[in-house]
Amino acid sequence: MDLSTLKKPEGMTTKRKRIGRGTGSGFGKTAGKGHKGHNARSGGGVKPDFEGGQMPLKRRMPKFGFVNTNRISYQVVNIKAFSIFADNEEVSPEKMVEIGIIKGNRPVVVLGNGELTKKLIVRAHRFSEAARKKIESAGGKTEVVSLVG
Repeated sequence: MDLSTLKKPEGMTTKRKRIGRGTGSGFGKTAGKGHKGHNARSGGGVKPDFEGGQMPLKRRMPKFGFVNTNRISYQVVNIKAFSIFADNEEVSPEKMVEIGIIKGNRPVVVLGNGELTKKLIVRAHRFSEAARKKIESAGGKTEVVSLVG
């Protein structure tokens, strides 16, 4: 056996169904869609969750709990991520995005996981008590940035 004797298994490839190419093709006129109806129309067919007009499962299930529409979703940054900054450097949310510590423009909360040996001026929307203590004990400052604006 060698490469020149290899063949595709029988039935592996099938001819493409060319629809709407005349009655002689077997798929002319209605192009395999039958007569009229929702599925015969362009853009027709039902959504995956459609249950034939029956009340859908997602609407039959009870709703519970409370969803706070005013919830603020923070991006978490631990102080161990600040080890890449130089001594006496200012660390702001814009700088964190630039370096790749955070993404987008969501508010930032700084948490106290890790150690900090450098004196930094850290600006964020929120600080945990542990993070504030560690930054200030290293000789740095914490500044709260306003959420508005």
